[in-house]
Amino acid sequence: MEPRKIKTKSTKVIPSLVFEKQLWDLGIGIVAGIDEVGRGAWAGPLSVGVAIVPFDKRIYGIRDSKMLNESQRQNIFPKVSSWCLDWAVGHVSPKECDDLGISKAQKLATSRALAQLKISPEHVLIDGKWDFVDFGDNKTTKIIKGDAKCLSIAAASILAKVTRDQIMINYHSQFPQYGFASNKGYPSTVHKNALKKWGLLAIHRKSWSFAKDLSIIK
Repeated sequence: MEPRKIKTKSTKVIPSLVFEKQLWDLGIGIVAGIDEVGRGAWAGPLSVGVAIVPFDKRIYGIRDSKMLNESQRQNIFPKVSSWCLDWAVGHVSPKECDDLGISKAQKLATSRALAQLKISPEHVLIDGKWDFVDFGDNKTTKIIKGDAKCLSIAAASILAKVTRDQIMINYHSQFPQYGFASNKGYPSTVHKNALKKWGLLAIHRKSWSFAKDLSIIK
């Protein structure tokens, strides 16, 4: 359900409600945006955010979470969470990522996020080409670069990112040598050096190639 191209003076893509409005105009009132974070991390959970945004109120400054720095995400998080009609973040553990494989794990995190909602979506908008929601026929719209184009997906990306980041910051207090407060479990020089020196933690994804042979880490 790709919207018409809209001319804009700015070269920057700003998330809008174009996709949501198309569904609202069809009488589909409860639309949720969904986005994941942590899929490419070496440590920590894979997390999926779900956001149901209102059609009669607006807030400014929402962008794809990757376009905001950490301070900007933390500052806007309470505004986004209070603005949403409903929202949730679902997680799967590193062990579940290992046991299930990343694709099934992402579906499980999504189902956990949806199960937390008090309001049941009638339709979901998801980022990317792959339907990881299993929400039913004609109830899912896939949007390439949806986190940059679609406001509810962008909101979900912020909620998921800040929530997962806080989990990794908490891990940093237990394992400061791995630098999780800054790298959030993704590959970094500090993270790689810690793996070489101290090895794997329980929160690492042990089925990934780096974990099977730490000597390949460069």
